[in-house]
Amino acid sequence: MTHTPGEFRIIDNLQRFEEDIRHDELKYHNKRVLVCKEFTFDAAHHLHAYEGKCKNLHGHTYKAVFGISGVVNDIGITVDFGEIKDIWKKHIEPYLDHRYLNETLPKMNTTAENMVVWLFEQMEQALQNNLHLNHEGSQHSNVTRTEFVRLYETPTSYAEARREWMLSE
Repeated sequence: MTHTPGEFRIIDNLQRFEEDIRHDELKYHNKRVLVCKEFTFDAAHHLHAYEGKCKNLHGHTYKAVFGISGVVNDIGITVDFGEIKDIWKKHIEPYLDHRYLNETLPKMNTTAENMVVWLFEQMEQALQNNLHLNHEGSQHSNVTRTEFVRLYETPTSYAEARREWMLSE
């Protein structure tokens, strides 16, 4: 039965894998696609050699946005959102959330501009070190890479690092 888009209906039959759709039909294309994942963290810091309010110890609720690209695998996934979350939880968040950033990050002035480059480096290194696995556990050849990282220090102020800038400098 044909249904009009936007028409409310309850499905007649749930699509069944290997009966209604085969494994070789799951991949729709062979294009590079960008997926994004956002994380928030609360942290304190202060700036050195800066005359303004930020020279004093203070805190922010930061938001980090990661843009990761890759060509979809045989089931149509570029990189699992759970994999990005695992990288964040294991390799990045422990240095940031509820921390004094001047103490936990490498020696730097903890500006958004410095921190966003560190975030880019951490995500890119973790992606390069991980074996990208599909849901069945077999390795696939997709090369994922960090395209950009955006770090919001406030809801209206952010710094961004982009792949082309990181690789050309």
